[in-house]
Amino acid sequence: MAEALAAGLHLETVLATPGLLASAEGRELLARYPEIAPLEVAAELLDELTDADSPRGLLAVAHLPRSGVAALPVRPGGLYLFLEGLQDPGNLGALARVAEAAGAAGLALAPGTVHPNHPRALRGSAGSLLRIPVATGVDADALARHLEPAAPRWAALVPRRGVGLYDLPQEAVTGALVLLVGAEGPGLSPTLAARAGLGLTIPMDPPVESLNATVAAALVLFEVRRRRSGDRAL
Repeated sequence: MAEALAAGLHLETVLATPGLLASAEGRELLARYPEIAPLEVAAELLDELTDADSPRGLLAVAHLPRSGVAALPVRPGGLYLFLEGLQDPGNLGALARVAEAAGAAGLALAPGTVHPNHPRALRGSAGSLLRIPVATGVDADALARHLEPAAPRWAALVPRRGVGLYDLPQEAVTGALVLLVGAEGPGLSPTLAARAGLGLTIPMDPPVESLNATVAAALVLFEVRRRRSGDRAL
């Protein structure tokens, strides 16, 4: 709730259990936001309304609009993620958190990718999906047209036969960059992968062949950040 309010969202409904309202955490939260008047409900009812494994006694409902490619800022030197077919909402949430931490300008979600308003995605992002710009239902042509003023390089995250992440020439990480990340398992579609002027591969020891999409994207994002800052320290 606090993250939603900090992001400027209007909370339509707030439900809280008696235990939460009587706790020090609940009293502190209500004191910080006196305009919030939660409706007290039984813990059993809240358990039925939320899909969390361990509800924390509070449920807030807010209108969180999402739009298309126009939601993304066009920044010279901006770092963007284009996600295709990602299905696990927890992975999307974690990836949004990583992207925000790495200073990414925004996320573009291709059709068929899990929606960023999924409750598990929002929880996994720890507030990042309320702050970082996210465009939904984006196709590659529309993204290319929108970001054209920034003249980004497109790089595809591929499991093999790409340029090694730690062998990238400096010019590859200079300027705007769109990192293409595919679904868990199948990866990027051949059509989208073919649009990238650069294939990136993370070196790994056998027998491991691939990494979780969020882990792989995190390694690339922070390596690009490190290279751009000129910090060679591990």
